[in-house]
Amino acid sequence: RGEMVSVINTVDTSHEDMIHDAQMDYYGTRLATCSSDRSVKIFDVRNGGQILIADLRGHEGPVWQVAWAHPMYGNILASCSYDRKVIIWKEENGTWEKTHEHTGHDSSVNSVCWAPHDYGLILACGSSDGAISLLTYTGEGQWEVKKINNAHTIGCNAVSWAPAVVPGSLIDQPSGQKPNYIKKFASGGCDNLVKLWKEEEDGQWKEEQKLEAHSDWVRDVAWAPSIGLPTSTIASCSQDGRVFIWTCDDASGNTWSPKLLHKFNDVVWHVSWSITANILAVSGGDNKVTLWKESVDGQWVCISDVNKGQGSVSTSVTEGQQNEQ
Repeated sequence: RGEMVSVINTVDTSHEDMIHDAQMDYYGTRLATCSSDRSVKIFDVRNGGQILIADLRGHEGPVWQVAWAHPMYGNILASCSYDRKVIIWKEENGTWEKTHEHTGHDSSVNSVCWAPHDYGLILACGSSDGAISLLTYTGEGQWEVKKINNAHTIGCNAVSWAPAVVPGSLIDQPSGQKPNYIKKFASGGCDNLVKLWKEEEDGQWKEEQKLEAHSDWVRDVAWAPSIGLPTSTIASCSQDGRVFIWTCDDASGNTWSPKLLHKFNDVVWHVSWSITANILAVSGGDNKVTLWKESVDGQWVCISDVNKGQGSVSTSVTEGQQNEQ
Protein backbone atom coordinates (compact mmCIF):
# COMPACT_ATOMS: atom_id res chain seq x y z
CA ARG A 1 0.00 0.00 0.00
CA GLY A 2 2.98 2.32 0.32
CA GLU A 3 3.50 2.97 -3.36
CA MET A 4 0.75 5.55 -3.80
CA VAL A 5 2.93 8.43 -2.61
CA SER A 6 5.81 9.62 -4.67
CA VAL A 7 8.19 12.51 -4.19
CA ILE A 8 7.69 14.41 -7.42
CA ASN A 9 10.00 17.33 -6.83
CA THR A 10 12.75 18.35 -4.47
CA VAL A 11 13.47 22.07 -4.23
CA ASP A 12 16.85 23.32 -3.09
CA THR A 13 15.83 26.56 -1.43
CA SER A 14 19.32 27.99 -0.69
CA HIS A 15 18.00 29.07 2.70
CA GLU A 16 20.98 29.62 5.00
CA ASP A 17 19.33 28.00 8.00
CA MET A 18 16.52 25.64 9.00
CA ILE A 19 13.31 25.77 6.95
CA HIS A 20 10.27 26.00 9.23
CA ASP A 21 7.41 25.95 6.75
CA ALA A 22 6.69 25.33 3.07
CA GLN A 23 3.30 25.97 1.48
CA MET A 24 2.01 25.48 -2.05
CA ASP A 25 -0.39 28.08 -3.40
CA TYR A 26 -3.96 27.23 -4.40
CA TYR A 27 -2.99 26.17 -7.92
CA GLY A 28 0.08 24.19 -6.88
CA THR A 29 2.31 26.30 -9.13
CA ARG A 30 4.14 28.28 -6.46
CA LEU A 31 5.90 27.28 -3.27
CA ALA A 32 6.55 29.66 -0.38
CA THR A 33 9.20 28.79 2.21
CA CYS A 34 10.44 30.49 5.37
CA SER A 35 13.47 30.02 7.53
CA SER A 36 15.55 30.96 10.57
CA ASP A 37 17.60 33.01 8.11
CA ARG A 38 14.77 35.60 8.46
CA SER A 39 13.71 35.35 4.82
CA VAL A 40 10.59 34.24 2.98
CA LYS A 41 11.13 32.81 -0.50
CA ILE A 42 8.69 32.14 -3.32
CA PHE A 43 9.46 29.63 -6.08
CA ASP A 44 7.75 28.82 -9.35
CA VAL A 45 7.55 25.01 -9.24
CA ARG A 46 5.57 24.38 -12.43
CA ASN A 47 6.51 21.31 -14.48
CA GLY A 48 8.97 20.13 -11.86
CA GLY A 49 11.04 23.32 -12.12
CA GLN A 50 12.19 25.59 -9.33
CA ILE A 51 12.65 29.23 -10.20
CA LEU A 52 13.14 31.72 -7.37
CA ILE A 53 10.53 34.46 -7.92
CA ALA A 54 10.98 36.47 -4.74
CA ASP A 55 13.25 36.67 -1.71
CA LEU A 56 11.26 38.68 0.83
CA ARG A 57 13.16 40.48 3.59
CA GLY A 58 11.38 42.30 6.37
CA HIS A 59 11.45 40.06 9.41
CA GLU A 60 14.13 40.47 12.07
CA GLY A 61 14.04 36.93 13.45
CA PRO A 62 13.27 33.35 12.46
CA VAL A 63 10.12 33.12 10.30
CA TRP A 64 7.93 30.29 11.57
CA GLN A 65 5.02 30.07 9.15
CA VAL A 66 3.67 31.26 5.81
CA ALA A 67 0.08 31.15 4.51
CA TRP A 68 -1.40 31.87 1.07
CA ALA A 69 -4.67 33.77 0.80
CA HIS A 70 -7.27 32.57 -1.73
CA PRO A 71 -6.39 33.71 -5.29
CA MET A 72 -9.71 35.56 -5.66
CA TYR A 73 -8.01 38.27 -3.54
CA GLY A 74 -4.87 38.35 -5.71
CA ASN A 75 -1.47 36.92 -4.85
CA ILE A 76 -1.20 37.47 -1.10
CA LEU A 77 1.06 35.73 1.39
CA ALA A 78 1.20 36.14 5.18
CA SER A 79 4.26 35.35 7.31
CA CYS A 80 4.86 35.38 11.07
CA SER A 81 8.05 35.52 13.06
CA TYR A 82 9.89 35.38 16.36
CA ASP A 83 10.28 39.17 15.87
CA ARG A 84 6.63 39.56 17.08
CA LYS A 85 5.50 40.71 13.64
CA VAL A 86 3.03 39.46 11.06
CA ILE A 87 3.75 40.69 7.54
CA ILE A 88 1.27 40.51 4.68
CA TRP A 89 2.97 40.49 1.26
CA LYS A 90 1.25 41.20 -2.04
CA GLU A 91 2.29 40.79 -5.65
CA GLU A 92 1.56 43.88 -7.74
CA ASN A 93 2.55 43.89 -11.42
CA GLY A 94 4.98 41.03 -10.92
CA THR A 95 6.69 42.52 -7.87
CA TRP A 96 6.21 41.27 -4.32
CA GLU A 97 5.96 43.96 -1.67
CA LYS A 98 4.99 44.33 1.97
CA THR A 99 1.40 45.56 2.04
CA HIS A 100 0.76 45.43 5.80
CA GLU A 101 2.66 44.87 9.02
CA HIS A 102 0.90 43.84 12.24
CA THR A 103 2.87 44.62 15.39
CA GLY A 104 0.18 43.98 18.01
CA HIS A 105 1.85 41.05 19.79
CA ASP A 106 4.33 41.19 22.67
CA SER A 107 6.11 37.96 21.84
CA SER A 108 6.85 35.52 19.01
CA VAL A 109 3.99 35.00 16.53
CA ASN A 110 3.96 31.25 15.88
CA SER A 111 1.07 30.61 13.51
CA VAL A 112 -0.97 32.34 10.80
CA CYS A 113 -4.03 30.97 9.02
CA TRP A 114 -6.41 32.56 6.51
CA ALA A 115 -10.13 32.09 7.04
CA PRO A 116 -12.27 30.43 4.33
CA HIS A 117 -12.45 32.88 1.41
CA ASP A 118 -16.25 33.11 1.82
CA TYR A 119 -15.71 35.43 4.83
CA GLY A 120 -13.44 37.93 3.08
CA LEU A 121 -9.77 38.37 3.93
CA ILE A 122 -9.39 37.40 7.59
CA LEU A 123 -6.12 36.23 9.12
CA ALA A 124 -5.86 34.51 12.51
CA CYS A 125 -2.50 34.85 14.30
CA GLY A 126 -1.40 32.91 17.40
CA SER A 127 1.37 34.18 19.64
CA SER A 128 3.60 33.19 22.56
CA ASP A 129 2.10 36.16 24.45
CA GLY A 130 -0.99 33.94 24.87
CA ALA A 131 -3.16 36.04 22.58
CA ILE A 132 -4.78 35.34 19.22
CA SER A 133 -5.40 38.28 16.92
CA LEU A 134 -7.76 38.43 13.94
CA LEU A 135 -6.92 40.81 11.12
CA THR A 136 -9.78 41.66 8.77
CA TYR A 137 -9.23 43.57 5.54
CA THR A 138 -11.75 46.40 5.36
CA GLY A 139 -10.65 47.92 2.04
CA GLU A 140 -8.42 50.87 1.04
CA GLY A 141 -5.39 49.17 2.56
CA GLN A 142 -6.96 49.12 6.03
CA TRP A 143 -6.95 46.15 8.42
CA GLU A 144 -9.19 45.92 11.48
CA VAL A 145 -7.78 44.06 14.49
CA LYS A 146 -9.65 41.99 17.07
CA LYS A 147 -7.70 40.35 19.86
CA ILE A 148 -8.47 37.41 22.12
CA ASN A 149 -6.26 37.95 25.16
CA ASN A 150 -5.20 35.00 27.33
CA ALA A 151 -6.45 32.51 24.75
CA HIS A 152 -3.80 30.06 26.02
CA THR A 153 -1.72 30.58 29.16
CA ILE A 154 2.03 30.61 28.37
CA GLY A 155 1.34 30.83 24.64
CA CYS A 156 -0.52 29.84 21.49
CA ASN A 157 1.32 27.60 19.00
CA ALA A 158 -1.23 27.01 16.23
CA VAL A 159 -4.47 28.26 14.69
CA SER A 160 -6.68 26.53 12.09
CA TRP A 161 -10.06 27.62 10.68
CA ALA A 162 -13.13 25.45 10.42
CA PRO A 163 -14.43 25.10 6.85
CA ALA A 164 -17.26 27.43 5.86
CA VAL A 165 -20.41 25.49 6.61
CA VAL A 166 -23.89 26.92 7.01
CA PRO A 167 -25.75 25.77 10.12
CA GLY A 168 -28.26 23.02 9.44
CA SER A 169 -27.01 22.12 6.00
CA LEU A 170 -26.24 23.51 2.59
CA ILE A 171 -29.40 21.96 1.17
CA ASP A 172 -32.13 23.97 2.88
CA GLN A 173 -30.51 27.31 2.03
CA PRO A 174 -32.83 29.74 0.17
CA SER A 175 -31.29 30.38 -3.24
CA GLY A 176 -29.77 33.79 -3.88
CA GLN A 177 -29.57 34.54 -0.16
CA LYS A 178 -26.15 35.11 1.39
CA PRO A 179 -25.69 32.23 3.82
CA ASN A 180 -25.36 32.99 7.50
CA TYR A 181 -21.95 31.49 8.19
CA ILE A 182 -20.88 30.64 11.69
CA LYS A 183 -17.18 31.47 11.92
CA LYS A 184 -15.08 29.07 13.99
CA PHE A 185 -11.42 28.18 14.41
CA ALA A 186 -9.30 25.90 16.55
CA SER A 187 -6.14 26.79 18.45
CA GLY A 188 -3.47 24.81 20.28
CA GLY A 189 -1.31 26.00 23.13
CA CYS A 190 1.26 25.57 25.87
CA ASP A 191 -1.57 24.80 28.33
CA ASN A 192 -1.80 21.35 26.62
CA LEU A 193 -5.25 22.33 25.31
CA VAL A 194 -6.96 22.54 21.97
CA LYS A 195 -9.60 25.28 22.11
CA LEU A 196 -12.45 26.03 19.74
CA TRP A 197 -13.51 29.62 19.19
CA LYS A 198 -16.75 30.96 17.73
CA GLU A 199 -17.73 34.43 16.60
CA GLU A 200 -20.81 35.66 18.45
CA GLU A 201 -23.53 37.72 16.78
CA ASP A 202 -22.04 40.92 18.24
CA GLY A 203 -18.74 40.16 16.47
CA GLN A 204 -16.89 39.16 19.64
CA TRP A 205 -14.98 35.87 19.80
CA LYS A 206 -15.92 33.40 22.51
CA GLU A 207 -14.31 30.16 23.66
CA GLU A 208 -16.73 27.39 22.73
CA GLN A 209 -14.84 24.23 23.73
CA LYS A 210 -11.75 22.99 25.52
CA LEU A 211 -10.46 19.69 24.14
CA GLU A 212 -8.31 17.90 26.71
CA ALA A 213 -6.22 14.82 25.89
CA HIS A 214 -2.61 15.93 25.45
CA SER A 215 -0.15 15.82 28.34
CA ASP A 216 2.27 18.43 26.95
CA TRP A 217 2.28 21.48 24.68
CA VAL A 218 -0.01 21.23 21.65
CA ARG A 219 2.22 22.00 18.68
CA ASP A 220 -0.30 22.02 15.82
CA VAL A 221 -4.01 21.74 15.07
CA ALA A 222 -5.64 21.15 11.69
CA TRP A 223 -9.36 21.38 11.07
CA ALA A 224 -10.22 18.99 8.22
CA PRO A 225 -11.82 20.35 5.03
CA SER A 226 -15.54 19.67 4.79
CA ILE A 227 -16.50 16.97 2.32
CA GLY A 228 -20.24 17.39 2.79
CA LEU A 229 -20.56 15.06 5.78
CA PRO A 230 -22.13 16.32 9.00
CA THR A 231 -19.08 15.19 11.00
CA SER A 232 -16.44 17.76 11.95
CA THR A 233 -12.87 16.51 12.34
CA ILE A 234 -9.78 18.09 13.89
CA ALA A 235 -6.27 16.65 14.14
CA SER A 236 -3.92 17.75 16.93
CA CYS A 237 -0.32 16.88 17.73
CA SER A 238 1.89 17.55 20.69
CA GLN A 239 5.23 17.61 22.42
CA ASP A 240 3.96 14.40 24.10
CA GLY A 241 4.45 12.51 20.80
CA ARG A 242 0.76 11.85 20.37
CA VAL A 243 -1.59 12.67 17.51
CA PHE A 244 -5.33 12.74 18.23
CA ILE A 245 -8.22 12.81 15.79
CA TRP A 246 -11.18 14.67 17.30
CA THR A 247 -14.63 14.13 15.84
CA CYS A 248 -17.97 15.77 16.49
CA ASP A 249 -21.18 14.34 15.04
CA ASP A 250 -23.83 16.55 16.59
CA ALA A 251 -24.89 19.78 14.89
CA SER A 252 -24.56 21.85 18.07
CA GLY A 253 -20.83 21.10 18.11
CA ASN A 254 -20.74 20.35 21.81
CA THR A 255 -19.47 16.79 22.02
CA TRP A 256 -16.03 16.03 20.68
CA SER A 257 -14.42 12.64 21.12
CA PRO A 258 -10.67 12.01 20.73
CA LYS A 259 -9.16 8.95 19.10
CA LEU A 260 -5.41 8.30 19.41
CA LEU A 261 -3.97 8.04 15.91
CA HIS A 262 -0.49 7.06 17.10
CA LYS A 263 2.04 7.64 19.85
CA PHE A 264 5.38 8.59 18.29
CA ASN A 265 8.73 8.41 20.08
CA ASP A 266 9.45 12.10 19.58
CA VAL A 267 7.72 15.49 19.46
CA VAL A 268 5.21 15.86 16.60
CA TRP A 269 5.46 19.31 15.03
CA HIS A 270 2.84 19.40 12.28
CA VAL A 271 -0.39 17.84 11.05
CA SER A 272 -1.93 18.61 7.65
CA TRP A 273 -4.98 17.26 5.78
CA SER A 274 -5.21 16.41 2.10
CA ILE A 275 -7.77 18.47 0.19
CA THR A 276 -10.24 15.56 0.23
CA ALA A 277 -9.79 15.29 4.02
CA ASN A 278 -9.14 11.55 3.90
CA ILE A 279 -5.37 11.56 4.35
CA LEU A 280 -3.44 13.15 7.20
CA ALA A 281 0.25 14.04 6.89
CA VAL A 282 2.17 14.00 10.17
CA SER A 283 5.69 15.36 10.56
CA GLY A 284 7.77 14.83 13.66
CA GLY A 285 11.09 15.31 15.38
CA ASP A 286 12.45 12.15 13.75
CA ASN A 287 12.55 14.13 10.47
CA LYS A 288 9.96 11.85 8.89
CA VAL A 289 6.62 12.54 7.28
CA THR A 290 4.04 9.77 7.64
CA LEU A 291 0.70 9.60 5.85
CA TRP A 292 -2.36 8.14 7.57
CA LYS A 293 -5.77 7.04 6.36
CA GLU A 294 -8.86 5.88 8.21
CA SER A 295 -9.78 2.29 7.39
CA VAL A 296 -13.32 1.01 6.95
CA ASP A 297 -13.47 -0.13 10.58
CA GLY A 298 -12.50 3.31 11.87
CA GLN A 299 -8.83 2.55 12.63
CA TRP A 300 -6.13 4.92 11.42
CA VAL A 301 -3.41 3.15 9.43
CA CYS A 302 -0.07 4.40 8.14
CA ILE A 303 0.03 4.19 4.37
CA SER A 304 3.55 5.52 3.82
CA ASP A 305 6.49 7.36 5.24
CA VAL A 306 8.78 9.77 3.46
CA ASN A 307 12.16 10.84 4.81
CA LYS A 308 12.63 14.58 4.71
CA GLY A 309 15.85 15.74 3.08
CA GLN A 310 18.10 18.20 4.86
CA GLY A 311 17.77 21.78 3.64
CA SER A 312 15.31 20.90 0.91
CA VAL A 313 11.56 20.71 0.57
CA SER A 314 9.82 17.72 -0.97
CA THR A 315 6.40 18.19 -2.46
CA SER A 316 4.58 14.90 -2.48
CA VAL A 317 1.29 14.33 -4.21
CA THR A 318 -1.15 11.92 -2.66
CA GLU A 319 -3.63 10.01 -4.82
CA GLY A 320 -3.49 12.76 -7.40
CA GLN A 321 -4.80 15.27 -4.88
CA GLN A 322 -2.70 18.28 -4.02
CA ASN A 323 -2.99 19.62 -0.53
CA GLU A 324 -3.87 23.29 -0.76
CA GLN A 325 -2.93 23.87 2.82
